[in-house]
Amino acid sequence: MNEYPSKVLQEAVEAISSLPGVGSRSALRLALHLLRQPAENIHHFASAIDDLGTKIHYCKECNMVSDEELCSICSDTRRDHNTICVVESVRDVMSIEATGQYHGVYHVLGGIISPINGIGPGDLSIDSLVERLQRQEAKTEVILALSGDVEGETTSFYLYRKISGLAGKISTLARGLGFGDDLEYADSLTLGRSIVNRQEFRP
Repeated sequence: MNEYPSKVLQEAVEAISSLPGVGSRSALRLALHLLRQPAENIHHFASAIDDLGTKIHYCKECNMVSDEELCSICSDTRRDHNTICVVESVRDVMSIEATGQYHGVYHVLGGIISPINGIGPGDLSIDSLVERLQRQEAKTEVILALSGDVEGETTSFYLYRKISGLAGKISTLARGLGFGDDLEYADSLTLGRSIVNRQEFRP
């Protein structure tokens, strides 16, 4: 007998278990939970997931996820567009925004340089950052807000070499964050202080 009493249930479990950190048992529990919900709740859930693949955009300026071609941060005239915070991922933007301490704009790299994982400079949105700085005023400050591990430091050093002649100032987060810390897991107070007390980047 098949492990699952229903092929539809099996396919749902397999789909849910493809998410990172979700094992087959957790996926089965979630699928059975959904099965107990009203049909309209399940349709709404499925529609919201489907919209991720069909309606979401990446901001043409900073690569942040957005409902429009230009994200709400880049289109906000109240933000300081002469301060660009370079981060690894969308999650890092959300973490920094949660501090309420930063009022500039962002540039999302989409990862960090990691030869062991086959990720090189060409896999990141570094060229678009260079092009962006070429359009900016010479006084633009670039904050390298990358993780403090070896790969993050390597990426920061590479970026410094690429943009040192284009940015008016290149800074990095203050060492309120320990070596190897990920921005995603830093508490808002520590991360906020690291932004406010940022220092000049020294390779």
